[in-house]
Amino acid sequence: MRTLSELLDQLEPGAELAVRHLWLSDLLDWIRGDASNAQAALSRVGLFLDAAHARPGFPERLRLWWLTLVETVDATPLFADFGFAPRAAFLSELGERLRYKLLPGTPETTHATELFMLLFPVPFDAQWLKLLDEDTLGRLGALLGQAGDDAPADLPAPGASALLKDWQATLLESLTYCTSQVCATGFSPELRLRMSPQSLLARPFHGLLADLEALRAALLLHGPDSGALHLALDQFKSRLEACRSAASSVYVHLDEHGISVGLVFRLRQLRERILRIRDLLDCLLSDKPATSAMQLLARLVLLAEERRSIRALVASNSTLLAAKVAERGAETGEHYITRDRAAYTDMLGKAAGGGALTAVTTLLKFMVVGLALSAFWGGFLSSIVYAASFVLIQLMHFTLATKQPAMTAPAMAAKLKDLRTGEAVSEFVDEVTHLVRSQVAAVLGNVLVVVPAVLLISIAMQYGLGRPMIDAKEAAHVLHALSLLGPTLLWAAFTGVVLFAASIIGGWVENWFVLYRLASAMRYNPRITRALGVARARRWGHFMRDNISGFTSNIALGFMLGLIPPMTGFFGVELEVRHVTLSSGQLAAAVAALGWDALRQPALWWCVAAIPLIGALNLGVSFYFAFRLALRAHSVSGVDRGRIRSAIWARWRSKPASFFLPD
Repeated sequence: MRTLSELLDQLEPGAELAVRHLWLSDLLDWIRGDASNAQAALSRVGLFLDAAHARPGFPERLRLWWLTLVETVDATPLFADFGFAPRAAFLSELGERLRYKLLPGTPETTHATELFMLLFPVPFDAQWLKLLDEDTLGRLGALLGQAGDDAPADLPAPGASALLKDWQATLLESLTYCTSQVCATGFSPELRLRMSPQSLLARPFHGLLADLEALRAALLLHGPDSGALHLALDQFKSRLEACRSAASSVYVHLDEHGISVGLVFRLRQLRERILRIRDLLDCLLSDKPATSAMQLLARLVLLAEERRSIRALVASNSTLLAAKVAERGAETGEHYITRDRAAYTDMLGKAAGGGALTAVTTLLKFMVVGLALSAFWGGFLSSIVYAASFVLIQLMHFTLATKQPAMTAPAMAAKLKDLRTGEAVSEFVDEVTHLVRSQVAAVLGNVLVVVPAVLLISIAMQYGLGRPMIDAKEAAHVLHALSLLGPTLLWAAFTGVVLFAASIIGGWVENWFVLYRLASAMRYNPRITRALGVARARRWGHFMRDNISGFTSNIALGFMLGLIPPMTGFFGVELEVRHVTLSSGQLAAAVAALGWDALRQPALWWCVAAIPLIGALNLGVSFYFAFRLALRAHSVSGVDRGRIRSAIWARWRSKPASFFLPD
């Protein structure tokens, strides 16, 4: 790092663009130091000012350098547009942030925002900028030649606030630019079609620019302390608030008719622009404009850090979508929670049906393996088998145990919003016992039926075809793959993630289906009604609206179970899946192939021991991820986990059977 004396010597106002900007970058690096002490950075600003005033000829060179900088770099886009996407679109902003992440910047630029990102690369800069006092800023203004005698009489006197003269012109331009963007967004058809009727009748965006022009005229004609300015300011702020309220009414429509990340992004951009306008107004009309300007710069520094974050962009704009997915999952999940003996028995019956169909799936899976296709085509055919089986289970209203957790977790999270009383905690623990009992019933129904069903199919094949479902070699491979001594538990946990991902895909597609009103299109589109008839088109529209999420999640799950092993194996990762019901069916097929001798093999019992753990990990991991997503989507925070944990353990000690059997 250069010394202060070297920095003062190296200032060349007539140097090329990149060199002039690099000098400023080096100066800020020197002020920043090791970026650990803001007060030390502030002291270095004072040292720079003392040395600059004391060095002969340096103030003149610095003023010339400053004038050149102001003439070549327009600060208006920085204050008006920094932090906003150029086309108010989510994907374009994502691409811009990727560019900032992956590509280096250059000081050879007249783009104020790009230069700002290079000059202030760390959030620490906001700390020392906020500490700059009026006296220090006044000295800086005098050094840069900002104090002058030609200021209008109705503006504050020269001194520390003499920077207002340049700031006023820049801030007014920035206000005009920002206000124009707010109006353009407010007039966009995507938002207007979703605003409330009251907001459309009020037409708040129509008069916003006129109110800003009235504010500008009052400031220039009557000064910053006049009554006319305050009246114009109140009118402009009221109109701005009406615009914000009109934009907020769009969220009501989105909650009812589906969420679009792109629309949410536009709304957030609009809200942030309104907040930026308020910041610019505060800076423009402040009694201490130089200090207000530094505060605004400090906020822009923090915004620059967020501007580089892809995670912040995705998280901030996908919250509502996550909430909608969780909300629909909560509605579906209620059907998977049994609260009485009749519902428990019904769940066992549905799970038994799912287990019986999974036995046929196991047979078809081994038939695909027997074709000895290449890895991809074998996985592709297996995916079709899995997807068709899961969809058939859905259509027959049976249950696949591992589909439950991702659906029931949002329903549980929704009950955590209000746990202030002991009675509410007790009710939540009741829901936990109902949930655990329901999932145990589903797993038992699946496993206790799939095993004998596969054995019966294999015995029938032995008598009818002279060979079991699989041969001894394939049976030995199954015992090796499912053994508790191998990576089975790791694959079971990974399968839980796959189950969660399938539920998210289903929720997203359902939201997309609702957002674009495809059910209505199926019911009323003339071409569809001519082809199907009015009554059938309506039935199909209602049917798809009720089942689109299940179809999508089941098909996605089937293809992930079938294609993940060959696709990851191509890259040398070789991820496997271990689904509790499918694994139980495969194990039963292996036992049928090996006969009674299998019971004397320790490998079989290691596989039997792995089955309940596979089920627990399938259910637990899927539930965990879905539950965490639902908590964030429902904005549930501050939950007393210790109190809930204690209540659950107390219930386990007093009524352990309630977690497995209905009362």
